[in-house]
Amino acid sequence: MNTTFARMMSGAVAVVALAGTASASSEPVVDSALPTYKVAQSVAGEVKFVGSDSMLTLSTHWAEEFTKLYPSVGKSVEGKGSSTAPTALIEGTATFGPMSRPMKSEETDKFEKKFGYKPTGLRVAIDCLAIFVNKDAPIAEISIEQAKAIFSVEGKDMSWGDLGVTNADWASKPLALYGRNSSSGTYGYFKEHVLGKKDFKPTVKEQPGSSGVINAIATDKFAIGYSAIGYRTADVKALKVKKTAKDAAFAPSAENAYSGEYPVARFLMVYINKKPGEALPPVQVEMVKMMFSRQGQEGVLKDKLIPVTADIAREDLKAAGVTPGF
Repeated sequence: MNTTFARMMSGAVAVVALAGTASASSEPVVDSALPTYKVAQSVAGEVKFVGSDSMLTLSTHWAEEFTKLYPSVGKSVEGKGSSTAPTALIEGTATFGPMSRPMKSEETDKFEKKFGYKPTGLRVAIDCLAIFVNKDAPIAEISIEQAKAIFSVEGKDMSWGDLGVTNADWASKPLALYGRNSSSGTYGYFKEHVLGKKDFKPTVKEQPGSSGVINAIATDKFAIGYSAIGYRTADVKALKVKKTAKDAAFAPSAENAYSGEYPVARFLMVYINKKPGEALPPVQVEMVKMMFSRQGQEGVLKDKLIPVTADIAREDLKAAGVTPGF
């Protein structure tokens, strides 16, 4: 079980999610307790997203939907990697910093040095970080231990036979490794939670975007790589993942993410500059409310991600200084 993720969900939330947010087919749906967003008056300014590439489609969707409701509000969206979000918030070039990982201590320290308080992180969606192979690969599951040996410098260079593949056309073929670049939150999350903070092998072919990883695996028969589950296509296969060889393997599904059974589930975050004791500007208040509304979480579904529960939405709206109202 992904114990860190499960603790962040909390037991009560996980049970509620399993009972009410995931269908019998394990497909996620928007929590019915979330409110429908209602347009406010006198909202002006700009919404500026800078950060995660994995969240670029979602950030763009939110910004576009928001400015349809408020035509006078400007928008800009940039997704070059999670590591760009803290700097953009510090420099004031972003009002929202989407990140596919939590901020590192050194990032929050720099922010606090500038403003005298820490940034506020909002849990806006849930993602399964998946390990992908080509659709024709004769393998269905993998352990965290195996993934660490495959991708980190701690392991030897491996062939498909090292993963138990006996097919003569595959067994002797080396694994072709694909992943994200170092500015990516997905890169950082995978390094910390799968590689145990060990460095990647120099043979990992780094891609500037999540879709690049998927496209490479789709065209390279002997490839294996990691990316956000939302980028999955029919040409690749997401492996079931287990913590150790002795554990059960779980698919990257909504049900397994909510329960904490999928070992590489994570919250996708949006960070904001919220000064304690002061309200956010109205345009940011309404953007936060929209992200946590039914419409906002329907955008999460459209991006093939997993919506957050109403309980999480309430907690994080309060953290942003916004009255939930539901």
